[in-house]
Amino acid sequence: MSEERVQGPAGADRIGALRDELTRRDLAGFVVPRADEHQGEYVPASAQRLAWLTGFTGSAGMATVLRSRAAIFVDGRYTIQVAQEVDGTLFEIRHMVDQPLTRWLDETLRTGDRLGYDPWLHTADQTQALKAACERAGAELVACDTNPVDAVWTDRPAPPCRPALPHPLVFAGRTSAEKRLALSDTLRAERLDGAVLTDPASLAWLLNVRGDDVAYVPLPLSFAIIHGDGSVDWFLDPAKSSPALVEHLGGGVTLRHPDHFLAALGQMKGRVRVDKTTAPMAVVQALTVAGVAVDQGADPCTQAKACKNPVELAGARAAHRRDGAAMVRFLAWLERQDGLDELTAADQLYALRAEGQHFRGLSFPTIAGAGPNGAIVHYRSSERTNRKLLPGQLFLLDSGAQYLDGTTDVTRTLAIRTPSAEMRRRFTLVLKGHIAIARAVFPEGTTGSQLDVLARRALWENGLDYDHGTGHGVGSYLSVHEGPQRISKLGTGAVPLRAGMIVSNEPGYYKAGAYGIRIEALVAVEERPLPQGGERPLLGFETLTLVPIDRKLVETGLLDAAERAWLDAYHARVWDDIAPLVDETTKAWLRTATAPLDKD
Repeated sequence: MSEERVQGPAGADRIGALRDELTRRDLAGFVVPRADEHQGEYVPASAQRLAWLTGFTGSAGMATVLRSRAAIFVDGRYTIQVAQEVDGTLFEIRHMVDQPLTRWLDETLRTGDRLGYDPWLHTADQTQALKAACERAGAELVACDTNPVDAVWTDRPAPPCRPALPHPLVFAGRTSAEKRLALSDTLRAERLDGAVLTDPASLAWLLNVRGDDVAYVPLPLSFAIIHGDGSVDWFLDPAKSSPALVEHLGGGVTLRHPDHFLAALGQMKGRVRVDKTTAPMAVVQALTVAGVAVDQGADPCTQAKACKNPVELAGARAAHRRDGAAMVRFLAWLERQDGLDELTAADQLYALRAEGQHFRGLSFPTIAGAGPNGAIVHYRSSERTNRKLLPGQLFLLDSGAQYLDGTTDVTRTLAIRTPSAEMRRRFTLVLKGHIAIARAVFPEGTTGSQLDVLARRALWENGLDYDHGTGHGVGSYLSVHEGPQRISKLGTGAVPLRAGMIVSNEPGYYKAGAYGIRIEALVAVEERPLPQGGERPLLGFETLTLVPIDRKLVETGLLDAAERAWLDAYHARVWDDIAPLVDETTKAWLRTATAPLDKD
Protein backbone atom coordinates (compact mmCIF):
# COMPACT_ATOMS: atom_id res chain seq x y z
CA MET A 1 0.00 0.00 0.00
CA SER A 2 2.10 2.86 -1.29
CA GLU A 3 1.30 6.43 -0.34
CA GLU A 4 0.34 8.93 -3.03
CA ARG A 5 0.71 12.65 -2.38
CA VAL A 6 -0.25 15.64 -4.48
CA GLN A 7 2.78 17.30 -6.05
CA GLY A 8 3.39 20.93 -6.91
CA PRO A 9 3.00 24.18 -4.98
CA ALA A 10 -0.35 25.72 -4.21
CA GLY A 11 -0.61 29.42 -4.92
CA ALA A 12 -2.42 32.41 -6.36
CA ASP A 13 -2.66 30.83 -9.82
CA ARG A 14 -4.74 27.94 -8.54
CA ILE A 15 -7.11 29.99 -6.43
CA GLY A 16 -7.44 32.44 -9.32
CA ALA A 17 -8.33 29.69 -11.75
CA LEU A 18 -10.94 28.36 -9.33
CA ARG A 19 -12.50 31.81 -8.94
CA ASP A 20 -12.73 32.15 -12.72
CA GLU A 21 -14.49 28.78 -12.88
CA LEU A 22 -16.92 29.80 -10.11
CA THR A 23 -17.75 33.00 -12.01
CA ARG A 24 -18.45 30.94 -15.11
CA ARG A 25 -20.88 28.83 -13.06
CA ASP A 26 -22.51 31.88 -11.45
CA LEU A 27 -21.29 30.84 -7.99
CA ALA A 28 -20.12 33.24 -5.31
CA GLY A 29 -17.98 30.59 -3.68
CA PHE A 30 -17.24 26.92 -3.18
CA VAL A 31 -16.51 24.65 -0.20
CA VAL A 32 -13.46 22.34 -0.50
CA PRO A 33 -13.32 19.61 2.17
CA ARG A 34 -10.48 17.21 2.81
CA ALA A 35 -12.65 14.23 1.90
CA ASP A 36 -13.48 11.74 -0.80
CA GLU A 37 -16.82 10.09 -1.58
CA HIS A 38 -16.39 7.73 1.40
CA GLN A 39 -15.30 10.19 4.12
CA GLY A 40 -12.21 8.04 4.68
CA GLU A 41 -9.22 8.92 6.84
CA TYR A 42 -6.87 8.36 3.91
CA VAL A 43 -7.84 9.56 0.45
CA PRO A 44 -6.28 8.84 -2.94
CA ALA A 45 -4.21 11.46 -4.73
CA SER A 46 -7.12 12.13 -7.10
CA ALA A 47 -9.25 13.30 -4.16
CA GLN A 48 -6.66 15.51 -2.44
CA ARG A 49 -8.33 18.70 -3.64
CA LEU A 50 -7.68 20.60 -0.43
CA ALA A 51 -3.94 19.86 -0.59
CA TRP A 52 -3.77 20.83 -4.28
CA LEU A 53 -5.58 24.12 -3.71
CA THR A 54 -4.09 25.25 -0.39
CA GLY A 55 -0.93 23.22 0.23
CA PHE A 56 -2.30 21.81 3.51
CA THR A 57 -1.58 18.07 3.80
CA GLY A 58 -3.17 17.26 7.17
CA SER A 59 -5.86 14.61 7.57
CA ALA A 60 -8.70 16.94 8.59
CA GLY A 61 -9.59 20.35 7.25
CA MET A 62 -11.81 22.38 4.95
CA ALA A 63 -11.46 25.51 2.84
CA THR A 64 -13.95 27.93 1.36
CA VAL A 65 -13.14 30.22 -1.55
CA LEU A 66 -15.30 33.31 -2.19
CA ARG A 67 -14.84 36.11 -4.75
CA SER A 68 -12.48 38.20 -2.63
CA ARG A 69 -11.85 36.12 0.51
CA ALA A 70 -10.82 32.59 1.29
CA ALA A 71 -10.28 30.68 4.51
CA ILE A 72 -9.01 27.31 5.66
CA PHE A 73 -10.28 25.60 8.81
CA VAL A 74 -8.30 23.02 10.81
CA ASP A 75 -8.51 21.58 14.31
CA GLY A 76 -6.01 21.98 17.14
CA ARG A 77 -3.79 19.15 15.91
CA TYR A 78 -2.76 21.13 12.85
CA THR A 79 -2.41 24.75 13.95
CA ILE A 80 1.38 24.64 13.55
CA GLN A 81 1.33 22.61 10.35
CA VAL A 82 -1.25 24.76 8.57
CA ALA A 83 0.77 27.91 9.27
CA GLN A 84 3.82 26.25 7.74
CA GLU A 85 2.08 24.91 4.63
CA VAL A 86 -0.57 27.49 3.67
CA ASP A 87 0.00 31.00 2.29
CA GLY A 88 -1.63 33.28 4.85
CA THR A 89 -1.98 36.06 2.28
CA LEU A 90 -4.33 33.85 0.25
CA PHE A 91 -6.23 32.03 3.00
CA GLU A 92 -7.37 33.17 6.41
CA ILE A 93 -6.34 30.44 8.87
CA ARG A 94 -9.04 29.58 11.39
CA HIS A 95 -9.65 26.98 14.10
CA MET A 96 -12.61 24.84 13.03
CA VAL A 97 -13.94 24.57 16.61
CA ASP A 98 -13.32 28.07 17.97
CA GLN A 99 -13.90 29.80 14.60
CA PRO A 100 -16.10 27.39 12.64
CA LEU A 101 -16.86 27.55 8.95
CA THR A 102 -20.54 28.24 9.55
CA ARG A 103 -19.74 31.37 11.56
CA TRP A 104 -17.35 32.58 8.85
CA LEU A 105 -20.07 32.07 6.24
CA ASP A 106 -22.50 34.06 8.41
CA GLU A 107 -19.98 36.91 8.40
CA THR A 108 -18.90 36.85 4.76
CA LEU A 109 -21.77 35.69 2.54
CA ARG A 110 -24.02 38.37 1.11
CA THR A 111 -27.70 38.30 0.31
CA GLY A 112 -28.28 36.51 -2.98
CA ASP A 113 -24.92 34.73 -3.02
CA ARG A 114 -24.85 31.16 -4.36
CA LEU A 115 -22.41 28.93 -2.47
CA GLY A 116 -21.48 25.73 -4.29
CA TYR A 117 -20.67 22.35 -2.78
CA ASP A 118 -20.03 18.83 -4.09
CA PRO A 119 -22.79 16.55 -2.71
CA TRP A 120 -20.47 13.54 -3.04
CA LEU A 121 -18.03 15.04 -0.53
CA HIS A 122 -20.39 16.03 2.31
CA THR A 123 -22.72 14.00 4.51
CA ALA A 124 -26.35 15.01 5.04
CA ASP A 125 -25.55 16.54 8.45
CA GLN A 126 -22.66 18.53 7.00
CA THR A 127 -24.87 19.71 4.16
CA GLN A 128 -27.62 20.78 6.54
CA ALA A 129 -25.15 22.88 8.54
CA LEU A 130 -23.94 24.60 5.37
CA LYS A 131 -27.51 25.20 4.22
CA ALA A 132 -28.49 26.73 7.55
CA ALA A 133 -25.49 29.08 7.45
CA CYS A 134 -26.40 30.19 3.92
CA GLU A 135 -30.01 30.81 4.88
CA ARG A 136 -28.99 32.95 7.85
CA ALA A 137 -26.98 35.11 5.47
CA GLY A 138 -29.73 35.27 2.85
CA ALA A 139 -27.66 33.13 0.50
CA GLU A 140 -28.33 29.83 -1.30
CA LEU A 141 -26.48 26.52 -1.06
CA VAL A 142 -26.11 24.96 -4.54
CA ALA A 143 -25.23 21.32 -5.27
CA CYS A 144 -22.73 21.15 -8.14
CA ASP A 145 -23.14 18.44 -10.79
CA THR A 146 -19.36 18.33 -11.20
CA ASN A 147 -16.62 19.59 -8.91
CA PRO A 148 -15.23 23.02 -9.95
CA VAL A 149 -11.81 22.17 -8.53
CA ASP A 150 -11.57 19.21 -10.90
CA ALA A 151 -12.33 21.52 -13.81
CA VAL A 152 -9.19 23.59 -13.16
CA TRP A 153 -6.92 20.85 -11.79
CA THR A 154 -5.43 20.09 -15.18
CA ASP A 155 -2.90 17.51 -14.03
CA ARG A 156 -5.19 15.78 -11.56
CA PRO A 157 -4.15 12.14 -11.04
CA ALA A 158 -6.49 9.42 -12.28
CA PRO A 159 -8.60 7.70 -9.63
CA PRO A 160 -6.91 4.56 -8.28
CA CYS A 161 -7.69 1.36 -10.14
CA ARG A 162 -5.76 -1.43 -8.45
CA PRO A 163 -7.10 -5.00 -8.32
CA ALA A 164 -9.55 -6.06 -5.65
CA LEU A 165 -8.34 -9.31 -4.10
CA PRO A 166 -10.02 -12.19 -2.26
CA HIS A 167 -9.26 -12.27 1.46
CA PRO A 168 -8.87 -15.99 2.20
CA LEU A 169 -11.08 -17.75 4.72
CA VAL A 170 -7.98 -18.81 6.66
CA PHE A 171 -7.65 -15.14 7.68
CA ALA A 172 -11.30 -14.01 7.56
CA GLY A 173 -12.69 -16.81 9.71
CA ARG A 174 -16.24 -16.62 8.32
CA THR A 175 -17.45 -16.89 4.75
CA SER A 176 -19.05 -13.94 3.04
CA ALA A 177 -22.24 -15.97 2.66
CA GLU A 178 -22.39 -16.46 6.44
CA LYS A 179 -21.87 -12.77 7.05
CA ARG A 180 -24.47 -11.76 4.48
CA LEU A 181 -27.04 -14.15 5.96
CA ALA A 182 -26.45 -12.77 9.44
CA LEU A 183 -26.69 -9.21 8.10
CA SER A 184 -30.02 -9.96 6.42
CA ASP A 185 -31.31 -11.10 9.83
CA THR A 186 -30.13 -7.79 11.28
CA LEU A 187 -31.92 -5.84 8.56
CA ARG A 188 -35.16 -7.72 9.13
CA ALA A 189 -34.90 -7.23 12.89
CA GLU A 190 -34.62 -3.49 12.32
CA ARG A 191 -37.43 -3.56 9.70
CA LEU A 192 -35.12 -2.46 6.93
CA ASP A 193 -35.46 -3.46 3.29
CA GLY A 194 -31.81 -2.89 2.54
CA ALA A 195 -28.73 -0.82 3.24
CA VAL A 196 -26.31 1.24 1.17
CA LEU A 197 -22.71 0.55 2.14
CA THR A 198 -20.66 3.70 1.57
CA ASP A 199 -17.71 2.74 3.79
CA PRO A 200 -15.32 0.56 1.74
CA ALA A 201 -14.12 -1.11 4.95
CA SER A 202 -17.62 -2.47 5.53
CA LEU A 203 -17.95 -4.02 2.11
CA ALA A 204 -14.36 -5.33 2.30
CA TRP A 205 -15.27 -7.09 5.54
CA LEU A 206 -18.66 -8.30 4.30
CA LEU A 207 -17.38 -9.71 0.99
CA ASN A 208 -14.01 -10.93 2.33
CA VAL A 209 -12.05 -8.81 -0.13
CA ARG A 210 -9.21 -6.34 0.18
CA GLY A 211 -7.59 -3.81 -2.15
CA ASP A 212 -4.83 -1.24 -2.60
CA ASP A 213 -6.61 1.96 -3.61
CA VAL A 214 -5.40 4.11 -0.69
CA ALA A 215 -2.30 4.22 1.47
CA TYR A 216 -2.21 2.32 4.76
CA VAL A 217 -5.69 0.73 4.54
CA PRO A 218 -6.18 -2.29 2.23
CA LEU A 219 -9.42 -1.15 0.60
CA PRO A 220 -11.07 -1.28 -2.82
CA LEU A 221 -12.82 2.09 -3.10
CA SER A 222 -16.39 1.33 -4.14
CA PHE A 223 -20.04 1.28 -3.06
CA ALA A 224 -22.43 -1.60 -2.44
CA ILE A 225 -26.10 -2.26 -1.76
CA ILE A 226 -27.21 -5.14 0.43
CA HIS A 227 -30.82 -6.20 0.07
CA GLY A 228 -33.11 -7.69 2.67
CA ASP A 229 -32.46 -11.23 1.44
CA GLY A 230 -28.70 -10.84 1.89
CA SER A 231 -27.88 -10.46 -1.79
CA VAL A 232 -25.41 -7.71 -2.70
CA ASP A 233 -24.89 -5.43 -5.68
CA TRP A 234 -21.24 -4.35 -5.70
CA PHE A 235 -20.45 -1.32 -7.87
CA LEU A 236 -16.84 -2.00 -8.78
CA ASP A 237 -14.76 -0.71 -11.68
CA PRO A 238 -14.41 -3.72 -14.04
CA ALA A 239 -10.68 -3.03 -14.25
CA LYS A 240 -10.43 -3.98 -10.56
CA SER A 241 -12.09 -7.36 -11.07
CA SER A 242 -10.65 -10.71 -12.14
CA PRO A 243 -11.89 -14.27 -12.72
CA ALA A 244 -10.44 -15.23 -9.33
CA LEU A 245 -12.44 -12.46 -7.65
CA VAL A 246 -15.67 -13.49 -9.39
CA GLU A 247 -15.14 -17.12 -8.34
CA HIS A 248 -14.42 -16.01 -4.79
CA LEU A 249 -17.62 -13.96 -4.57
CA GLY A 250 -19.84 -16.84 -5.70
CA GLY A 251 -23.62 -16.54 -5.81
CA GLY A 252 -25.49 -13.76 -4.12
CA VAL A 253 -23.06 -11.02 -5.14
CA THR A 254 -23.55 -9.19 -8.45
CA LEU A 255 -20.76 -7.06 -9.84
CA ARG A 256 -22.10 -3.90 -11.48
CA HIS A 257 -20.45 -0.90 -13.11
CA PRO A 258 -20.08 2.18 -10.87
CA ASP A 259 -21.91 4.25 -13.50
CA HIS A 260 -25.07 2.28 -12.59
CA PHE A 261 -24.96 3.13 -8.89
CA LEU A 262 -27.27 6.17 -8.92
CA ALA A 263 -29.79 4.36 -11.12
CA ALA A 264 -29.78 1.41 -8.70
CA LEU A 265 -30.46 3.75 -5.79
CA GLY A 266 -33.41 5.11 -7.72
CA GLN A 267 -34.88 1.60 -7.98
CA MET A 268 -34.76 0.84 -4.25
CA LYS A 269 -38.00 0.55 -2.30
CA GLY A 270 -39.18 0.61 1.28
CA ARG A 271 -36.97 1.60 4.21
CA VAL A 272 -33.23 1.76 3.55
CA ARG A 273 -30.34 2.35 5.96
CA VAL A 274 -27.48 4.71 5.15
CA ASP A 275 -24.65 5.46 7.55
CA LYS A 276 -24.97 9.06 8.66
CA THR A 277 -21.22 9.42 9.20
CA THR A 278 -20.06 8.24 5.76
CA ALA A 279 -22.96 8.42 3.31
CA PRO A 280 -22.58 11.36 0.90
CA MET A 281 -25.50 13.73 0.44
CA ALA A 282 -25.72 12.57 -3.19
CA VAL A 283 -26.78 9.10 -2.00
CA VAL A 284 -29.37 10.48 0.41
CA GLN A 285 -30.77 12.74 -2.32
CA ALA A 286 -31.06 9.91 -4.84
CA LEU A 287 -32.93 7.71 -2.35
CA THR A 288 -35.21 10.55 -1.29
CA VAL A 289 -36.13 11.38 -4.89
CA ALA A 290 -36.98 7.70 -5.41
CA GLY A 291 -39.47 7.84 -2.55
CA VAL A 292 -37.39 5.65 -0.26
CA ALA A 293 -37.74 6.04 3.50
CA VAL A 294 -34.13 6.89 4.33
CA ASP A 295 -33.03 5.62 7.73
CA GLN A 296 -29.85 7.47 8.73
CA GLY A 297 -28.23 5.35 11.40
CA ALA A 298 -25.23 3.14 11.96
CA ASP A 299 -23.73 1.06 9.19
CA PRO A 300 -25.18 -2.43 9.82
CA CYS A 301 -21.74 -4.02 9.37
CA THR A 302 -20.04 -1.92 12.04
CA GLN A 303 -20.73 -3.93 15.18
CA ALA A 304 -20.17 -7.32 13.56
CA LYS A 305 -16.93 -6.14 11.98
CA ALA A 306 -15.70 -4.76 15.30
CA CYS A 307 -16.23 -8.04 17.20
CA LYS A 308 -13.47 -10.24 15.84
CA ASN A 309 -14.17 -13.94 15.43
CA PRO A 310 -11.79 -16.59 16.89
CA VAL A 311 -9.81 -16.90 13.64
CA GLU A 312 -9.30 -13.14 13.44
CA LEU A 313 -8.23 -13.01 17.09
CA ALA A 314 -5.76 -15.85 16.54
CA GLY A 315 -4.44 -13.95 13.52
CA ALA A 316 -4.07 -10.79 15.58
CA ARG A 317 -2.01 -12.67 18.16
CA ALA A 318 0.22 -14.16 15.46
CA ALA A 319 0.68 -10.80 13.73
CA HIS A 320 1.62 -9.15 17.03
CA ARG A 321 4.21 -11.83 17.75
CA ARG A 322 5.90 -11.20 14.39
CA ASP A 323 5.51 -7.45 14.80
CA GLY A 324 6.93 -7.68 18.31
CA ALA A 325 9.96 -9.56 17.00
CA ALA A 326 10.59 -6.81 14.43
CA MET A 327 10.22 -4.12 17.09
CA VAL A 328 12.56 -5.90 19.49
CA ARG A 329 15.18 -6.34 16.75
CA PHE A 330 14.85 -2.62 16.06
CA LEU A 331 15.16 -1.62 19.73
CA ALA A 332 18.24 -3.77 20.17
CA TRP A 333 19.75 -2.20 17.05
CA LEU A 334 18.82 1.30 18.24
CA GLU A 335 20.66 0.74 21.50
CA ARG A 336 23.91 0.29 19.53
CA GLN A 337 23.57 3.49 17.44
CA ASP A 338 24.95 7.00 17.92
CA GLY A 339 23.97 10.11 16.00
CA LEU A 340 20.86 8.50 14.52
CA ASP A 341 18.03 10.68 13.17
CA GLU A 342 14.26 10.20 13.02
CA LEU A 343 13.99 9.30 9.35
CA THR A 344 16.79 6.74 9.48
CA ALA A 345 15.20 5.11 12.52
CA ALA A 346 11.80 4.91 10.82
CA ASP A 347 13.35 3.45 7.66
CA GLN A 348 15.19 0.77 9.64
CA LEU A 349 12.02 -0.26 11.48
CA TYR A 350 10.16 -0.50 8.17
CA ALA A 351 12.86 -2.72 6.71
CA LEU A 352 12.74 -5.09 9.68
CA ARG A 353 8.94 -5.33 9.55
CA ALA A 354 9.03 -5.97 5.81
CA GLU A 355 10.96 -9.18 6.43
CA GLY A 356 8.00 -10.63 8.35
CA GLN A 357 5.52 -13.16 6.99
CA HIS A 358 2.27 -11.73 5.57
CA PHE A 359 3.60 -8.12 5.70
CA ARG A 360 1.66 -5.79 3.39
CA GLY A 361 2.82 -2.32 4.44
CA LEU A 362 2.46 0.21 7.24
CA SER A 363 -0.89 0.82 8.92
CA PHE A 364 -0.24 4.59 9.19
CA PRO A 365 2.68 6.98 8.67
CA THR A 366 5.28 6.30 11.36
CA ILE A 367 5.51 8.96 14.07
CA ALA A 368 9.18 9.18 15.04
CA GLY A 369 9.60 12.23 17.27
CA ALA A 370 12.89 13.06 18.95
CA GLY A 371 12.97 15.57 21.79
CA PRO A 372 10.49 18.41 21.21
CA ASN A 373 9.10 16.75 18.09
CA GLY A 374 7.70 14.03 20.34
CA ALA A 375 5.44 16.63 21.97
CA ILE A 376 3.57 17.07 18.66
CA VAL A 377 0.87 14.41 18.93
CA HIS A 378 0.41 13.87 15.19
CA TYR A 379 3.99 14.65 14.23
CA ARG A 380 5.34 13.38 10.94
CA SER A 381 9.06 13.59 10.30
CA SER A 382 10.29 15.18 7.08
CA GLU A 383 13.61 16.33 5.67
CA ARG A 384 12.78 19.78 7.03
CA THR A 385 11.86 18.69 10.58
CA ASN A 386 14.18 15.68 10.94
CA ARG A 387 16.06 15.70 14.28
CA LYS A 388 18.86 13.60 15.68
CA LEU A 389 18.28 11.38 18.70
CA LEU A 390 20.49 13.10 21.27
CA PRO A 391 21.58 11.86 24.71
CA GLY A 392 19.28 13.01 27.48
CA GLN A 393 16.26 13.24 25.16
CA LEU A 394 13.18 11.09 24.79
CA PHE A 395 12.27 9.43 21.50
CA LEU A 396 8.58 8.77 20.88
CA LEU A 397 8.02 6.05 18.27
CA ASP A 398 4.43 5.30 17.20
CA SER A 399 4.18 2.82 14.36
CA GLY A 400 2.24 -0.14 13.01
CA ALA A 401 1.89 -2.54 10.13
CA GLN A 402 -0.64 -4.33 8.00
CA TYR A 403 -0.36 -8.11 7.83
CA LEU A 404 -2.77 -10.48 6.10
CA ASP A 405 -3.74 -11.82 9.52
CA GLY A 406 -3.86 -8.60 11.52
CA THR A 407 -3.23 -4.90 11.98
CA THR A 408 -0.75 -3.57 14.54
CA ASP A 409 -0.19 -0.23 16.27
CA VAL A 410 2.37 0.25 19.05
CA THR A 411 3.99 3.24 20.72
CA ARG A 412 7.10 3.12 22.85
CA THR A 413 8.80 6.10 24.45
CA LEU A 414 12.53 5.54 24.72
CA ALA A 415 15.21 7.26 26.77
CA ILE A 416 18.32 8.09 24.78
CA ARG A 417 20.98 7.31 27.35
CA THR A 418 20.05 8.82 30.75
CA PRO A 419 16.65 10.50 31.26
CA SER A 420 15.95 13.31 33.73
CA ALA A 421 14.09 12.74 36.99
CA GLU A 422 11.11 14.67 35.61
CA MET A 423 10.99 12.45 32.52
CA ARG A 424 11.05 9.30 34.66
CA ARG A 425 8.35 10.56 37.01
CA ARG A 426 5.97 11.64 34.26
CA PHE A 427 6.62 8.49 32.23
CA THR A 428 5.72 6.42 35.27
CA LEU A 429 2.49 8.37 35.79
CA VAL A 430 1.56 7.54 32.20
CA LEU A 431 2.56 3.92 32.79
CA LYS A 432 0.26 3.73 35.82
CA GLY A 433 -2.64 4.76 33.58
CA HIS A 434 -1.64 2.22 30.95
CA ILE A 435 -1.53 -0.55 33.55
CA ALA A 436 -4.88 0.55 35.01
CA ILE A 437 -6.56 0.04 31.65
CA ALA A 438 -4.74 -3.23 31.00
CA ARG A 439 -5.85 -4.62 34.40
CA ALA A 440 -9.43 -3.32 34.24
CA VAL A 441 -12.28 -5.76 34.86
CA PHE A 442 -15.74 -4.40 34.15
CA PRO A 443 -19.35 -5.57 33.66
CA GLU A 444 -20.85 -6.09 30.23
CA GLY A 445 -22.38 -2.86 28.94
CA THR A 446 -19.49 -0.71 30.15
CA THR A 447 -18.43 1.95 27.65
CA GLY A 448 -15.00 3.24 26.78
CA SER A 449 -15.88 6.65 28.21
CA GLN A 450 -16.54 5.03 31.60
CA LEU A 451 -13.04 3.49 31.61
CA ASP A 452 -11.15 6.55 30.37
CA VAL A 453 -10.70 8.04 33.85
CA LEU A 454 -8.62 5.03 34.89
CA ALA A 455 -5.92 6.05 32.39
CA ARG A 456 -5.87 9.67 33.58
CA ARG A 457 -6.16 9.33 37.36
CA ALA A 458 -2.45 9.37 38.21
CA LEU A 459 -1.84 12.28 35.85
CA TRP A 460 -4.82 14.24 37.17
CA GLU A 461 -3.66 13.80 40.76
CA ASN A 462 -0.43 15.52 39.71
CA GLY A 463 -2.09 18.33 37.73
CA LEU A 464 -1.33 16.76 34.33
CA ASP A 465 -3.40 15.42 31.43
CA TYR A 466 -3.36 14.73 27.68
CA ASP A 467 -5.69 16.02 24.98
CA HIS A 468 -6.36 12.92 22.90
CA GLY A 469 -8.45 9.82 23.43
CA THR A 470 -7.09 6.88 25.36
CA GLY A 471 -8.01 4.26 22.79
CA HIS A 472 -9.39 3.67 19.30
CA GLY A 473 -10.79 0.54 17.68
CA VAL A 474 -8.60 -1.45 15.29
CA GLY A 475 -9.60 -3.59 12.30
CA SER A 476 -8.49 -7.04 11.16
CA TYR A 477 -6.21 -6.29 8.19
CA LEU A 478 -8.36 -3.20 7.74
CA SER A 479 -8.24 0.31 9.19
CA VAL A 480 -6.02 0.94 12.19
CA HIS A 481 -8.75 3.39 13.27
CA GLU A 482 -12.01 1.47 13.33
CA GLY A 483 -15.29 2.22 15.08
CA PRO A 484 -17.53 2.17 16.89
CA GLN A 485 -15.54 1.42 20.05
CA ARG A 486 -13.25 3.97 21.66
CA ILE A 487 -11.84 4.80 25.07
CA SER A 488 -12.38 8.52 25.41
CA LYS A 489 -13.68 11.06 27.88
CA LEU A 490 -15.75 12.53 25.05
CA GLY A 491 -19.15 11.26 23.93
CA THR A 492 -17.48 9.33 21.11
CA GLY A 493 -16.48 6.74 23.73
CA ALA A 494 -20.08 6.00 24.75
CA VAL A 495 -20.25 2.62 22.97
CA PRO A 496 -20.37 -0.56 25.09
CA LEU A 497 -17.26 -2.69 24.78
CA ARG A 498 -17.97 -6.23 23.63
CA ALA A 499 -15.93 -9.43 23.58
CA GLY A 500 -13.80 -9.66 20.45
CA MET A 501 -13.32 -5.93 19.98
CA ILE A 502 -9.72 -4.73 19.62
CA VAL A 503 -8.89 -1.31 21.00
CA SER A 504 -5.72 0.62 21.75
CA ASN A 505 -4.55 1.53 25.25
CA GLU A 506 -2.46 4.70 24.84
CA PRO A 507 -2.35 7.31 27.59
CA GLY A 508 0.29 9.99 27.20
CA TYR A 509 1.78 13.27 28.34
CA TYR A 510 3.28 16.07 26.23
CA LYS A 511 5.51 18.93 27.39
CA ALA A 512 5.48 21.46 24.58
CA GLY A 513 8.92 22.23 23.20
CA ALA A 514 10.57 19.51 25.30
CA TYR A 515 9.33 15.93 24.92
CA GLY A 516 6.36 13.65 24.50
CA ILE A 517 5.41 10.41 26.26
CA ARG A 518 2.97 7.79 25.05
CA ILE A 519 2.71 4.10 25.92
CA GLU A 520 0.46 2.18 23.53
CA ALA A 521 -0.53 -1.44 23.19
CA LEU A 522 -3.47 -3.06 21.44
CA VAL A 523 -5.81 -5.05 23.65
CA ALA A 524 -8.66 -7.44 22.88
CA VAL A 525 -11.83 -7.41 24.95
CA GLU A 526 -12.39 -10.85 26.45
CA GLU A 527 -14.81 -12.54 28.83
CA ARG A 528 -13.65 -12.96 32.40
CA PRO A 529 -14.79 -15.54 34.97
CA LEU A 530 -17.46 -14.39 37.41
CA PRO A 531 -16.30 -14.42 41.05
CA GLN A 532 -18.35 -16.41 43.54
CA GLY A 533 -21.44 -14.41 44.36
CA GLY A 534 -21.06 -12.20 41.30
CA GLU A 535 -24.21 -11.30 39.39
CA ARG A 536 -23.12 -9.62 36.17
CA PRO A 537 -20.97 -11.07 33.36
CA LEU A 538 -17.51 -9.53 33.35
CA LEU A 539 -15.08 -8.45 30.67
CA GLY A 540 -11.41 -7.54 30.68
CA PHE A 541 -8.51 -6.99 28.28
CA GLU A 542 -5.96 -9.32 26.74
CA THR A 543 -2.84 -7.35 25.80
CA LEU A 544 -1.81 -8.26 22.25
CA THR A 545 1.28 -6.08 21.80
CA LEU A 546 4.54 -7.75 22.77
CA VAL A 547 7.22 -5.05 23.05
CA PRO A 548 9.25 -4.16 26.18
CA ILE A 549 8.51 -0.95 28.05
CA ASP A 550 11.69 1.06 28.64
CA ARG A 551 12.72 0.19 32.21
CA LYS A 552 15.18 3.12 32.29
CA LEU A 553 12.14 5.39 32.44
CA VAL A 554 10.31 3.56 35.24
CA GLU A 555 10.47 5.14 38.70
CA THR A 556 9.73 1.95 40.58
CA GLY A 557 8.82 3.71 43.81
CA LEU A 558 5.75 5.24 42.17
CA LEU A 559 4.31 1.82 41.33
CA ASP A 560 2.35 -0.18 43.87
CA ALA A 561 2.85 -3.93 44.31
CA ALA A 562 0.10 -4.86 41.83
CA GLU A 563 1.49 -2.52 39.18
CA ARG A 564 5.01 -3.88 39.59
CA ALA A 565 3.67 -7.42 39.36
CA TRP A 566 1.80 -6.56 36.17
CA LEU A 567 4.87 -5.07 34.50
CA ASP A 568 7.08 -7.99 35.50
CA ALA A 569 4.49 -10.48 34.24
CA TYR A 570 4.12 -8.57 30.97
CA HIS A 571 7.87 -8.55 30.42
CA ALA A 572 8.09 -12.25 31.25
CA ARG A 573 5.47 -12.90 28.59
CA VAL A 574 7.34 -10.75 26.05
CA TRP A 575 10.48 -12.77 26.75
CA ASP A 576 8.71 -16.12 26.42
CA ASP A 577 6.97 -15.21 23.15
CA ILE A 578 9.64 -13.14 21.40
CA ALA A 579 12.98 -14.64 22.46
CA PRO A 580 12.53 -17.75 20.24
CA LEU A 581 11.98 -15.47 17.22
CA VAL A 582 15.12 -13.33 17.35
CA ASP A 583 18.90 -13.75 16.92
CA GLU A 584 21.30 -14.24 19.82
CA THR A 585 22.49 -10.63 19.90
CA THR A 586 18.93 -9.36 20.08
CA LYS A 587 18.06 -12.05 22.63
CA ALA A 588 20.82 -10.80 24.93
CA TRP A 589 19.39 -7.28 24.75
CA LEU A 590 15.86 -8.60 25.32
CA ARG A 591 16.90 -10.50 28.45
CA THR A 592 17.99 -7.25 30.07
CA ALA A 593 15.01 -5.28 28.72
CA THR A 594 12.54 -7.74 30.26
CA ALA A 595 14.30 -8.40 33.57
CA PRO A 596 12.13 -8.05 36.70
CA LEU A 597 12.11 -4.62 38.31
CA ASP A 598 13.67 -5.94 41.51
CA LYS A 599 16.81 -6.74 39.49
CA ASP A 600 17.56 -3.01 39.15
